[in-house]
Amino acid sequence: MVDRTVETSTGPSGAVPAVKHGPLTGIRVIEVGQLLAGPFAGAMLAYFGAEVIKVEAPNAGDPIRGWRVLDNGTSLWWRSLGRNKKSVTLDLKQQPGRALARKLIDGADVVIENFRPGVMEKWGLGPEAFKASNPDLVYARISGYGQDGPYASRPGFASVCEGISGFRYVNGFPDQAPVRPNLSIGDTISGLHAVLGIVMALLGKEKGNSSGQVVDVALYESMFNLMEAVVPEFSGAGVIREPSGTTVTGIVPTNTYRCKGGKYVVIGGNGDSIFQRLMSAVGREDLSVDPRLSSNAGRVTHEAEIDEVLAQWCMARELPDILAILEAQRVPAGPIYNVEDMFNDPHFQARGMFERVEIDGKPLDIPAMLPKLSQTPGCTQWPGGDVGSHNQEVLEQILGLSASELEQLATAGVVSDS
Repeated sequence: MVDRTVETSTGPSGAVPAVKHGPLTGIRVIEVGQLLAGPFAGAMLAYFGAEVIKVEAPNAGDPIRGWRVLDNGTSLWWRSLGRNKKSVTLDLKQQPGRALARKLIDGADVVIENFRPGVMEKWGLGPEAFKASNPDLVYARISGYGQDGPYASRPGFASVCEGISGFRYVNGFPDQAPVRPNLSIGDTISGLHAVLGIVMALLGKEKGNSSGQVVDVALYESMFNLMEAVVPEFSGAGVIREPSGTTVTGIVPTNTYRCKGGKYVVIGGNGDSIFQRLMSAVGREDLSVDPRLSSNAGRVTHEAEIDEVLAQWCMARELPDILAILEAQRVPAGPIYNVEDMFNDPHFQARGMFERVEIDGKPLDIPAMLPKLSQTPGCTQWPGGDVGSHNQEVLEQILGLSASELEQLATAGVVSDS
C-alpha cells in the first residue's frame, strides 16, 4: 500500500504540497463541473500532474461532498474525487464571480464543464468568449446528449443516458427489467472519454496540428462507444443483441457459477484449446474430444449442455478448490470480489491499488488511478480538501487580488470566507 500522510486542512494560506513531476505537469485546468463526470475527468488530470483549480459554489461546494457515506459531515467519496485539486469558491450567478472565472480561464490550458448546454454561454463563459483572449484553450464539455441535436437541452443523468445508449438493454435476464450496476458508470466512462479528448487535443497543439478546440463529450455517446458489434450485427444481419444474464451471446462457455458454500466463480473457457483443458479438468474427457464442441459455433449450439456440466461440477466444490484446479490447467477463472476481498488480496496490494491519505489524523485508503506509467506515474498528493481551501492561493497569488479585495468579495458572497 502506498502511504500518503497529508492532512486535508492546508492552513490559512491554502498552501499544498508541491506536485511531483508528472506527464501533465505545467498544464493548468479549470474545472467548473460538479457531481461526477467533470470532476472525475479533473481528478484523473490532477493525478497525473496537472494543476486543477476546481471552481465551486460558495459555502456548499460540489454536491458530492454530502453524498453517501459521510465522516464529520464530508463524503468519504469526496476525499478520492477531490484529490490533488485546489478548491476556489466563486458565485457564477454574480457578475464579479463570472469575471474572476473568466480571468482564471484566460490563464488556463484546459477548462472542463458539465453544465446543461447553454449555461456557460449565458454566463459569458462559453468557448467563443475565449477565442481572442485564449485561442489555444482546450474546452471540454460533458453533457447528457452533446452540445447540439434535438435532445441537447434534455436533462442528462447517467442512469437515463445509459438506457438510451443501448447499454442497459443488453444487461440483465430475458423477460425481466434491464438492470444497472450499483455505480454511476455512465458518468465515469464519460469522464474517461473527456480525459482522452483533452489529452489528444493537447497533443495536437504540441505537434502543431491544431490550436485550441472544443471537446464535446455526451454521456449517451460514451456508453454507445462500448457497444462492440451491436451496430454492425443489426445493420448487416438484422440481429438485435438481447440480454443474456450472466453469459455473453455467441461465446461459449463463459459464465458465472455458484460454488459449494455460496461463493461464485467466473469461468472463461471459450477458446478451443482452453475448452479442451477445461473439460479435462472437470473430469469430462469425453466432451473435450467431442467433435460437436470442437469450435465455438458448435459450443454455442450446445450451450445448455456445457453449462449444466460446469454448474454441477462447481456446486460440488469450494471456491478455492475450483480455482486451484482450473489454474493448474491454465483455464481463465476468478472469484466475484466485494471490496473487502479486494483489500485482502495480495495482488491488489502488490500492484499498489490503494493509496493511504490522512484525514484529521485518521488514515483513509482511496483507490489508485490508472493507467500505470513507468517514467511519469501519477499519485495522490493530497485528498479532497475543504470548500474554498485554496481561495487565497488562487485568488491572491494567481489572479493578484489584494487581501482587502478578497474580503470585499467574501462580504458580498462572491467567495466563501477564508
